[in-house]
Amino acid sequence: MKLLVKKLRPEARLPAFAHADDSGMDLCACEDRTLAPGERAAIPLGVAFAPPPGTEIQLRARSGLALRSGIAMVNAPGTVDEGYRGEVCAILVNLGSEPFHVEKGMRVAQAVLCPVIRPEIVEETGELPRTARAAGGFGSTGV
Repeated sequence: MKLLVKKLRPEARLPAFAHADDSGMDLCACEDRTLAPGERAAIPLGVAFAPPPGTEIQLRARSGLALRSGIAMVNAPGTVDEGYRGEVCAILVNLGSEPFHVEKGMRVAQAVLCPVIRPEIVEETGELPRTARAAGGFGSTGV
């Protein structure tokens, strides 16, 4: 399977797997930006994708940045739809207590290519099939 990637900026880096058995490809920032504590920003990655039919790209946080600096993705996982051809950005938030400096070329997110199931939407006008859980949620199984 091939994933088509177009560099949109000269300084952009192609996504890359750090290890042969990784599921996520590292994505790098294309601009410098300092995030104050609590601040969020769309960080341009300088690339556009053409995911294969029946797939999407999920953008995810990098665990090391999350642990060491409190850098997370606001909409994790972010979705790059099969038909989107614009520049991809990572929406980062600084949950840490210190400003965080994003530098051009820094690995700030990861991308995972995932299959998509597109179901037929059927409106149920009667009762949905019963389950043991029913409508229990939001702590219904205890703390």
